[in-house]
Formats: sequence, structure tokens, C-alpha cells
Amino acid sequence: MTPAERAEAAYDRVEAADRPEIWIHLRPREEVLAEAAGIDPGLPLAGLVVAVKDNIDVAGLPTTAGAPSYAYRPDADAPAVARLRAAGALVLGKTNLDQFATGLVGTRSPYGAVRNAWDPARISGGSSSGSAVAVALGIADLALGTDTAGSGRVPAALNGVVGVKPTKGLVPVSGVVPACYTLDCVTVLARDLRLARAAAEIIEGPDPADPLSRTGTQLPPPPARPRVAVPAEENLHGMADGWREAFAAAVTCLASTGVEIVEVDVTPLLEAAQLLYGGAFVAERYAAVGDHLDKHRDLIGTDLDPTVAAIILAGREKTAVDWAADTARLAALGAAARTALDGCAALLTPTTTWHPTLEEVAADPVGANARMGRFTNFANLLDYASLAVPAGFVDGLPFGVMLTGPAFSDRALAALAERFANPGLELFVVGAHLTGQPLNAQLVQAGGTLVGPARTAARYRLHALATRPLKPGLVRTAEGGAGIEGEIWRLPAAGFGALTAAVPAPMAIGTVELADGGRISGFLVEPYAVENAPDITGFGGWRAYLASL
Repeated sequence: MTPAERAEAAYDRVEAADRPEIWIHLRPREEVLAEAAGIDPGLPLAGLVVAVKDNIDVAGLPTTAGAPSYAYRPDADAPAVARLRAAGALVLGKTNLDQFATGLVGTRSPYGAVRNAWDPARISGGSSSGSAVAVALGIADLALGTDTAGSGRVPAALNGVVGVKPTKGLVPVSGVVPACYTLDCVTVLARDLRLARAAAEIIEGPDPADPLSRTGTQLPPPPARPRVAVPAEENLHGMADGWREAFAAAVTCLASTGVEIVEVDVTPLLEAAQLLYGGAFVAERYAAVGDHLDKHRDLIGTDLDPTVAAIILAGREKTAVDWAADTARLAALGAAARTALDGCAALLTPTTTWHPTLEEVAADPVGANARMGRFTNFANLLDYASLAVPAGFVDGLPFGVMLTGPAFSDRALAALAERFANPGLELFVVGAHLTGQPLNAQLVQAGGTLVGPARTAARYRLHALATRPLKPGLVRTAEGGAGIEGEIWRLPAAGFGALTAAVPAPMAIGTVELADGGRISGFLVEPYAVENAPDITGFGGWRAYLASL
């Protein structure tokens, strides 16, 4: 589609969706079409449609942060917006949010509660509510949100899309109405992980107007068999019905791609999470917009959401002593968390704990919201990167999980998350494709990762073939067989297809039975090829045979 066709389709979807609560300001169709006509089709995001949370500046459109009385009209785009536009993206409009980005529910707005993309009786999650729903409904290809306590990740999970929370400071927050300035992140939401990550990298880079913006060296990609932590059972209390089972399935899925799973007591992280709203750090919210609330107390209950106002105004009561004590407490919890996660590439958790209805949140606005941030609130306090990805459904509604890692692990987390999106196909190898052997590079070049060692059922014989390089031939036998050592590798579908298509005769890919009773694709050899080939079954595997030479 051309940029203009994409824009036209987006406006058609806006009309078809009939979700006016998504938008605070929607640009006129003809204005966006005129802009689309001038886009260079060679740009990386040429013509992709972007929705922008209305606490992020877009030149020419008011910024309200969800409060009409706060509105101002910026002269320039926020850097994140400007960088997307420079890459060819089209801004469709400004999206609704929990007022002043204070909430994880998507209902705290005078512009209306944003309903979930899958079930309008349930919340969208917040505070980047409109952005997440615009993406989930297919209106926008990308959306910008913000995330201080989970405001980009929670709505991503509840609407079945990807939410990228970069390392704090990688994307400048100049041109963003602060929630907690030292903790805020601009986030990206998309239906596709790779598009979300590509957009996140486009908007990265320091900005002189944001002294906390920074650069850093990304951590290396995870090893072939990375270790990933998951919360201990006692850390998973309070989950909605069916969610613990869905999380267990996600853990099994990730483990099946070759990841080593370790249970960790994440109590230090959960305690740190409570400091974001329960400690002195809420004073940052008062520093950001408290003066506006003080001057407009008469608007609380109309223009200004009473729950949001109560949270922000309470920040004024915190003292410097409270701040010092909580800073020390946070440092201790951070150190304990680093010890608990030592040696792990990431922590895998549910993104949130439940998906309430609009009525449930209305009945208990503070308590319902508090349950949402159990696994998200600590990330920015402790300088972690985080990434929320879909992981199936529970009772017809999206369920999401989250990978969290140390600062500058953004790309490593994406590589791990790819395993959910593209789990690939497994291949059993017994000879020259084993780790360290001459043809192993073919597996690596095909995108393969080592799952681990395995052994065949006791129904096979192994022969040494007269080939260059040396390789064995594995054949199934009706009697007199033995278990043969090998390795399981996981390859993306395209790499698996390319590799197997190039297998030369007499080698073949067939079904191999493993010692645990499972069946897997693997290298076999046509029986005629072993008629005069030495039988090396007694060695138990190719490496043992090579060691004997």
C-alpha cells in the first residue's frame, strides 16, 4: 500500500471501530493524506500510521495529558515523534490516557474510559490506553505510550499486542508531560515484535533538552542455551483464574526453545514495586503537576479525576527524610534482586495479574489498580529494560508475559521474545552437525540454537560412512538396536526448510524416536549406504567413536 492508501485505510478503520474514546485529538483526514503524498517510499517506516499518547507533544495539536484545563499547544514535536516522522511515519492523532499518566486501568479520564479491544465490558489497561487499543484494533501500525509503572506494558498485555519499554533514558522524555520525570520512559506498541523493536531503535538517542537521556552499549545476545528466571510459586499469588496455568504454559513454551528455566524468589522486586506508589517517590508526581491541581481544586470531580488528584496531592506530604529512607531501602532491594538473578539473562513473569471489568474498577478504583502493577512497578525504579509480548488467551481474552532484564539488555530481551513469536522446529543430529563438528556452522547459519543433548530410543544402529567430512549414518533396526547420543537443535521454519532441502543423498531427514518416547525430525541414512560401513553402535555416539581414532 502507498502511504496515502495506508492513511485512508486507517481512517476507514476509525469509522468502522466506532471507539471515539480512543482519541482526544484526531487529525483531519485531508491533512494526513496531504502529508502522505510527500513521503519518500524508501524510508524505513514509510506510510506507517502512528497514534501518539496525549502526554507526548505533537506540533500543532494540543497536549492535554488527559486534563482539558492543562492543555497547551506545542510548537515542536517531542523527539520520539520527530524521529518517527523523519523515518516516514504518519501521525494520525493523540490518544486518550489515564489522566497525567497516573493509573494502569485506562478509566481515569474526563474523555471517557477506554474499553478493551477484545471485550468492551473490560478495561483496556493504562495509562497508555488509547494507544494500545488503536493498535489492537488495527487502526494504527504503531503507537507511542509512556511507562513509569507499567503504563505501556499492561495495556499491551490486556489488548494482545507488544509493548516495548526501553532502558530508561535511551529515548528522551523531552516533550513529554512528566509523571515521575526520573522514572519515565517513552514506549512503543505494535502488533509485531520486530516492528516494535525497529521503531524503538529509531526513536533512541540523546537529546540536549533532556539531561537524563543517555546512550549505552547493548548487552550481547543471549547464548544458545540462556538461563531465564521465573518467580517462585509463592510469588504468583493473587492471579486471576486460569492465569497461573497460562503462565506455566508460557514457561514450558520458552523452555522448549532451549532456554534453561530456574525458579527464583523475587520478593525483593515485589517489595521494590510497592515503593513506587507507597513510598516517597510519589512526590515526583506532585513535582510534575501538583501546582496545577492546587490551583484548580474546584475542577476535581469534573475536569480533574478525583482518584488521580488524590494520588498526586498526597505526594506533597512526603519529606526529604522519607525520600532518603526509601532511596536506601530501594538500593538494598536492588542489590538483593541482582543476587537472586545472577547468571540469568532475563526474568519471565506474567505482565499483570488480572483483567477486571469496568464495573470492578469503578467499585474499587485504587485497589483494582494496585493489583495491575505487581510485576511492572519495579522496573524503572531499579533501571531495568522490559518487553511485554502476547502469550495466548484465557477465556477468550489475551494473556501476556513480560521479559525483564538489566539496563541495555533491550536487544537481548527481544531475541528471547522472538522465541515466543517464532518457536521454530526441532532437529536431532548425531554426527558432523554436532556442536564443534565440521558442519555445525550450517545449523548456526540457518538461525539454529542448541536445545540440549538427547539420546535415541534403543532401536538404532550407527555406522561410520566413507564421506568427507567424516559423518555417521543412523538407521533404525527391528532388533539389536541401542540408544545413540546426539543433540537437539531448534531452527526457524525458513532455516529448517533451507537446511533440509540441501541434505545430500544418501542422508535424509526422517522421524527419530527418542529415549523419552518423543518423536522428532532427525538425520537418518538410507539403508544401502551402510552395507559396507563399519558398525560403531558400541561407542554409543559419534564423539566417542572419533575419540577412539
